Amino acid sequence: MVHKDCGSPLKQQYICPKDGKTVERDNIAKGYEYVKDKFVLFTPEEIKAMEEEATRAIAIAEFVPLPTVDPVYFDKPYYLGPDKGAERAYRLLSEAMKQSGVAGLAQYAARGKQYLVMLRPMEGGLVMQQLRYAEEVRPFAEVGAPQTEVKPEELQLALQLMQQTMKQEFHPERYQDTVKKRMQEVIQQKVEGQEVVFGPGEAPKAQIIDLMEALKASLGTEAKPVARPPRPSADAAERKPAKSSPRSTPRAGAGENGGRKRASR
Repeated sequence: MVHKDCGSPLKQQYICPKDGKTVERDNIAKGYEYVKDKFVLFTPEEIKAMEEEATRAIAIAEFVPLPTVDPVYFDKPYYLGPDKGAERAYRLLSEAMKQSGVAGLAQYAARGKQYLVMLRPMEGGLVMQQLRYAEEVRPFAEVGAPQTEVKPEELQLALQLMQQTMKQEFHPERYQDTVKKRMQEVIQQKVEGQEVVFGPGEAPKAQIIDLMEALKASLGTEAKPVARPPRPSADAAERKPAKSSPRSTPRAGAGENGGRKRASR
């Protein structure tokens, strides 16, 4: 955030809404709101006493089949490297988990908090997948699935459509953040002193889509039959065909990372 008039970066201040005064950092306390606008306060010493001591090792409590852990519990992934002298045990654990298709569940503490984690094999090493606790995940029943009938012919069309776009492997490099790329281009233009002009975007048009018709169109079942060309007459057969004009062959255009590290960027 910068000052619009001079471009200087702004400094954050904490304002008390009750008296309108600026509160300095040494006068700020941490509290827990147990009812609306009612807080219990904690001193730094009390908070430190409640914090969990950092774990220096990760002890696996149990192993479970990897597919049984629903991705809805996934939080942040971290790469794990072996400690000095533990390279052989590290490699052995990774290979055993890979061949058995299991993951290890454990708890570890860092930054005063206790985390639930899952260790899984990856490319000869281990990934520590931080998980959410059960009380942190809302049940899908709160959303509710529509109780509508699925007709066999509709299901068959949907399956055919999925088969047409099915890939055997996941390649994340096929997908790019086009919004980020567009913003970077605009930033560079501004750095170079260029004037950036944005054209008006087209307003989205509301429409009701018939799922069956959309599926049929995607599968090409609604394509119109191509009319056959008429058979040439006897006179036309005797005529010599006109010499076709030479066409230039188009050229193909040039087509256009020991220790724990966080895997996401």
